[in-house]
Parts: sequence; C-alpha cells; structure tokens
Amino acid sequence: MAHPRSALLNVMTAAAQKASRRLVRDFGEVENLQVSRKGPADFVSIADKKAEETLVRELSKARPDFGFILEEGKNIEGKDSSNTWVIDPLDGTTNFLHGIPHFAISIGLVRDNDVFAGVVYNPITDEMFWAEKGQGAFLNGRRLRVSARSTMADGLFSTGMPFLGMNKDDRFLERLERVMRVSSGIRRFGAAALDLAYVAAARYDGFWECGLQPWDMAAGIVLVREAGGFVTDITGKRKMLETGDIVAGTDKLHGDLLKLVK
Repeated sequence: MAHPRSALLNVMTAAAQKASRRLVRDFGEVENLQVSRKGPADFVSIADKKAEETLVRELSKARPDFGFILEEGKNIEGKDSSNTWVIDPLDGTTNFLHGIPHFAISIGLVRDNDVFAGVVYNPITDEMFWAEKGQGAFLNGRRLRVSARSTMADGLFSTGMPFLGMNKDDRFLERLERVMRVSSGIRRFGAAALDLAYVAAARYDGFWECGLQPWDMAAGIVLVREAGGFVTDITGKRKMLETGDIVAGTDKLHGDLLKLVK
C-alpha cells in the first residue's frame, strides 16, 4: 500500500521529477562528450545550473514566499523567513561527468532552523526517497526503517573522501582505518545525499563525512531521522548544517561510529 504524500511533499517530488528530465537527457549526452578533448566539464556545470533553475522556478510557483539556499546561484531571501529551501540540483557531479549513474537531486526544507522535509531523487534508478518530520521516511511509497544490524562487525559504512586538496585533514585516514578495522566494509560512492538516503533505506548502517555543505545533507538528515536513525555532527551535537561535519547511523550503531570518528 503506497503511502499518501502531503501537499508539501507533492510539490517537492514534482519539482525533482521536472528537473530530472533534462538531467537524464544531458547524462545521455555526457557519454558522447567523453572522447572530446575539451571534455564534458563545462557541459555538466551548465546541466547543473539548468536543473537548479527548474527547481527554483517550480518550488517558487508552489510556495512563493519561501527563500532558497543554493549551490549554483545566489541565495534568495524569502518573505517567509521561517521556511527555506536548501537544494542541490546535482549531487554527484563527478559521477555524472564520468557517465556513472549514481547522482541525485536533493531538496530539503529547513523550517525554523531545523530540517523539516526532504526529497532525494536518483532519476536513473527512478528511486524517490522522501520524508517529512513526524511522518516517516519512504522510498517510492514504501516505508523505510534503518537496519537492525547491531554490531559494527556486521555493519557496512559509507564516507566521502577528500579530493584535490579539499579539506586537508590528516585525520581522514585515521578515521577510515579505525572503521575499517571493526566493520564489514566501507563504500565511497560520491554522492552524500544518496549515502544518507541509503542509511535510511537500511543499505548502509552509517555514514560520516567532514567539510560538506548544507545542500549536501539537508534532505538526507530528515530521511535518516524519520527512518529511526540518528544524525549528529562529529562532536555529537546537532550542528551539522553549521559545521559541515556529519555522522549518521542506525539507532544501534550511531554511538559506536561516532566514538570511532570523533
């Protein structure tokens, strides 16, 4: 039995679907560009911007007073100061650029300084994850619950790795080693929004990353919480959007993961 979505979530999922149509077409084009010397990078940044424009247009039509925190463009002040969209039109740009079908549109709604609703959509697999505070988390209408695995040894974890001198944090390798020693594996798939959605869907048991932006995690935070998991920053506080550091995990393993990466 598919779960009925609220009016708010209908607005968010419709916007994601609309923006995804062109992204899917553009993704098909990227493969043709791979062989050209100029390379597809410019093309992808245009695809990113176009998707963002579509999201802003669709969401503004439905909720004209809400503001925006945007990755590509300038932030937009809304008349309604308690509601702000936090969107990433293309999370997993590097995957997209290389023709790897693992990327997503991420739409979060921050209400009164807390994440209230989130949608993460991978248009290639047609997986639409959505959640709203107090209403649970869903994947294409099926209720999500974090995994019941209770030991780190059974757990599969995900992280993001620093690249191109980003976040020159030597502790990354230490953390990686600590988690590797005690877990059944670590994945690095290159799209934080999907990593968080996968924790909500019991595919991963936890995820951590440092140096993220609010739009990488806003939607995913509410997905994990509504699926019964915990989300904190790396010190155990709830300041993920301010610090850019996040540790998400199941109710059973969040504490263990946090101890290892703290």
